[in-house]
Amino acid sequence: MTVRRVALLTAGGFAPCLSSAVGGLIERYTEIAPDVEIIAYQYGYHGLLTGNYVTVTDEARKQAPILHRFGGSPIGNSRVKLTNAKNLVERGLVKEGEDPLQVAAEQLRKDGVDVLHTIGGDDTNTTAADLAAYLHENDYELTVVGLPKTIDNDIVPIRQSLGAMTAAEEASDFAQHIIGEHRSNPRMLIVHEVMGRNCGYLTAQAANYYHEWVKKQEWAPALGLSQERWDVHAVYLPEMALDLDTEAVRLRGIMDEIGNVNIFLSEGAGVEEIIAEKEAAGEEVARDPFGHVKLDTINPGQWFAQQFAEKIGAEKVMVQKSGYFSRAWHANADDLRLIKSMVDLAVQCALEGTPGVIGHDEENGDVLSAIAFPRIKGAKAFDIDQDWFRGTMAEIGQEVHAH
Repeated sequence: MTVRRVALLTAGGFAPCLSSAVGGLIERYTEIAPDVEIIAYQYGYHGLLTGNYVTVTDEARKQAPILHRFGGSPIGNSRVKLTNAKNLVERGLVKEGEDPLQVAAEQLRKDGVDVLHTIGGDDTNTTAADLAAYLHENDYELTVVGLPKTIDNDIVPIRQSLGAMTAAEEASDFAQHIIGEHRSNPRMLIVHEVMGRNCGYLTAQAANYYHEWVKKQEWAPALGLSQERWDVHAVYLPEMALDLDTEAVRLRGIMDEIGNVNIFLSEGAGVEEIIAEKEAAGEEVARDPFGHVKLDTINPGQWFAQQFAEKIGAEKVMVQKSGYFSRAWHANADDLRLIKSMVDLAVQCALEGTPGVIGHDEENGDVLSAIAFPRIKGAKAFDIDQDWFRGTMAEIGQEVHAH
């Protein structure tokens, strides 16, 4: 297969890997296949549908290493599902009666793209698979090679998605700031709401990082600066069963003893209960183009705070969300190493004509490979039986039971 032109796009929510992955792909092509032209669609599939792209010039190639120092996406993101024609018509991205897959396919054909690199989560990459299948059926062979981006680390069967480790580290850093507020009022309840619709990985890992940070600090309990007051006291994930009344009794004891309670909450925890409560009250629950509930509109952190505040006798409640603080930061050292290994394989697969999503395949000995698109799925559950998580929960005194 001869590759003359490749296209890049980033899509979905931000993660601390997008900028670096774009820079890494440009660097790798420049290093081993400098004659391959590179274009970048602006704002993901939005740009593909509208034909909005920029060409990566020689000057841009020289500047590619700078992207590793920044978060966000230099080429822009959007939430566009190519199989949701109704939504795309409403947004003016396709005309009534047009097939979005055909519009995108014709744009790729027109632009002379041989390889499309998608950097996104399961929605981004399954959309890419739909597009590749459509192109194949219509006699246009395009190699699609995806990179797995999501701070939730919830792509089946990929062991570790890009950006998740950094996002957890940043969520821990965020907590180190806000939990200092625990002495701003007597009987203070702090709820740290962490992103994670279906998977509790990010919350669990952030709580673990934060708890380990607390353990390493030097304290001055004689002056009121104590590890017990700064530590995490509860972690709630979608994968965990939760008895509010039982937990309230435990947390009330902590509140009575030390004067504050700190909770790490996955935004996906308790969502079914919140939705049921709202729909029973006749409220409509807003959803995005992919059919996902818009979590910011149902506000899980506030709901949990209200549930616990009276039960544990909190005089003041503070809910803080770390999502946007965490997801747009630049990749840390661990993620940079992971990005480099995945980018190198992605370019190799592209030049060889091997499609798939790059990742360590949990169903095949954790081998780094191009995983076939039909095997890619979202909403991978976090394994609450992992030793590191069980250890953290045991140390904070919380029992763990599967949902």
